[in-house]
Amino acid sequence: MKILYMGTPDFAARILFSLIEAGEDIVGVVTQADKPQGRGYVLTPSPVKKLATEHGLPVFQPDTLKDGAFEKTLHELTPDLIIVAAYGKILPPYIINYPPLGCINAHASLLPKYRGAAPIQRAIMEGETETGITAMYMDEGLDTGDMILQHKVSIAPEDHFGVVHDKLAEAGAAAILDALALIKKGYAPRTPQNHSAATYAAKITDDDMKLDFSLPAVKLHNNIRALSPVPGAYAYIAKDKPKLIKIYVSSVYSDGGSNTNPDIAPGTVIKAARGVISVACGEGMLNIIEAQLEGSRRMTASDLINGRRIREGDILK
Repeated sequence: MKILYMGTPDFAARILFSLIEAGEDIVGVVTQADKPQGRGYVLTPSPVKKLATEHGLPVFQPDTLKDGAFEKTLHELTPDLIIVAAYGKILPPYIINYPPLGCINAHASLLPKYRGAAPIQRAIMEGETETGITAMYMDEGLDTGDMILQHKVSIAPEDHFGVVHDKLAEAGAAAILDALALIKKGYAPRTPQNHSAATYAAKITDDDMKLDFSLPAVKLHNNIRALSPVPGAYAYIAKDKPKLIKIYVSSVYSDGGSNTNPDIAPGTVIKAARGVISVACGEGMLNIIEAQLEGSRRMTASDLINGRRIREGDILK
């Protein structure tokens, strides 16, 4: 069976590695163009390209798929199956409908929940305790195709995006291999999704990253987890010259009720002593455990307090 693989980030590289290890016949790898990264804006290949190159696989990086320029390459490769994982662009019908065995995708949610670009982050933001991988047949909709199988993954109370991402990458590798085995045997199921139960996981924006302390502490904690270690949830310390602070690790001091003193405005640093930074929220209080001030390194709460970078009475906005 000839397989064409399409993917870009680390998540997709883990799945590609499992296919390579399994000895699958990968006739080509399609990934996004190299992008400038770091302070020097060095042109850097995607994790999928790096892995494919290391294993001598043909790599294709079309600037666009929309104009049909890639169609000639597709016909030359003649894949029996296309496997997609976080490629990063919408696939046109000529790709989805080409392979005789279909075009399958590893989506990082338990569909029909969290269709869209940011299923991992949105699941954590919503306080989910479980998510997973759906191996599915692609159609022309947004994650609307028939499902082959699902692998579930737990989300622990303190798991952040990085942890859940890695769990799902492992689950994605296993799910795709299981789906591939079913396809080879000729009886991979096609289970229609319950479209009425679908939810949408929109792309993360700056509005999602900016912390609003009028919200409950639980919600803020979930948002911080969902955006850690990258891109990071942030606020500003309101001084003569506001200073940006990114919060990477937090905990909930109180999971319900109002502030201990209703006269204290949300965002007020109530405590900054003995290694604890507690901030008033719309409901409950949030403990800052690790954070990074603009122009500085990532620090623990103790370091922030000892350096007098955050003091009681400061306001986070």
